Amino acid sequence: MQLQVQPKLIIHGGAGSSLQGKGGLEAVRRALHTVVEEVYSLLVTGATATDAVVRGCQMLEDDPRFNAGTGSVLQSDGQIRMSSSLMDGTLGRFSGVINISRVKNPIELALFLQNSPDRVLSDYGSAELARELQVPSYNGLTDLRLHEWIQERQDNFKRTMAGVVAEPELVESSNAGRGTIGVVALDTFGRLAAGTSTGGKGFERIGRVSDSAMPAGNYATGYAAVSCTGIGEDIIDECLAAKIVVRVTDGMSLKDAMGRSFTEAHKNQRDLGAIALDATGAISWGKTSEIILAAYHDGETIGDTLEWNNGELIGYC
Repeated sequence: MQLQVQPKLIIHGGAGSSLQGKGGLEAVRRALHTVVEEVYSLLVTGATATDAVVRGCQMLEDDPRFNAGTGSVLQSDGQIRMSSSLMDGTLGRFSGVINISRVKNPIELALFLQNSPDRVLSDYGSAELARELQVPSYNGLTDLRLHEWIQERQDNFKRTMAGVVAEPELVESSNAGRGTIGVVALDTFGRLAAGTSTGGKGFERIGRVSDSAMPAGNYATGYAAVSCTGIGEDIIDECLAAKIVVRVTDGMSLKDAMGRSFTEAHKNQRDLGAIALDATGAISWGKTSEIILAAYHDGETIGDTLEWNNGELIGYC
């Protein structure tokens, strides 16, 4: 199959403090690279950007290491409530679910809602949709996340959020919970899509809504696509994903749009990160947090950002 456009792909597994110990870093690297390899192979064989994004999000949701799907953090009442969204840049169509429980892959419901007249559903509506679609009930709780919650309950929830990565050696020591997964893809026809999924901050008030099911955290047009990670409230306050995409759509280069947006976020003392692609195939990522757990395929090789911590806010390849 002759490629009309060279596909590009970037994914993330959250942002926050640096991975402690080489074991944690290498395990996360392997997990991210495995997703990139499979999803990029789909793009090369002609999969749409939306299909590639959904597959990547499914794989990341299924990995208990990351805070989405299986391995999601627990809220203050000990329950898992997840949020996910999908945006097809060509159609300009956003869909998502908010605070859904007992499903394995929230991104699949976001995909179904792409063709619904009601495209964003909250907890009750999401549960009803899952029932109508006969989605099997699923418990994504892991022993590590339960231990994390029990320990924090004993401390009267002094931490405002849970650990970003569920590594055994990190559960007790990590104090940065910016756990989200995301995928941004450019397919062979030049179409862009973005998807984002999360279990939330962990230990939060019941009913809290994540940025992951908002255009603030996940947005795409025919010009650019962005998935965010970090503290959801900071992402919402910056309206980060939509801000970056609108700037590119209005004629700014992706590099400049990311640079300006992250300079503003840094000035406002936000704690966040983002991955991005534009229609030309430019790949970009940025962070104000210490690290962003991202990996990408630039059409030739796979790279990642796991040891990228040189004091700058923005990265490109």
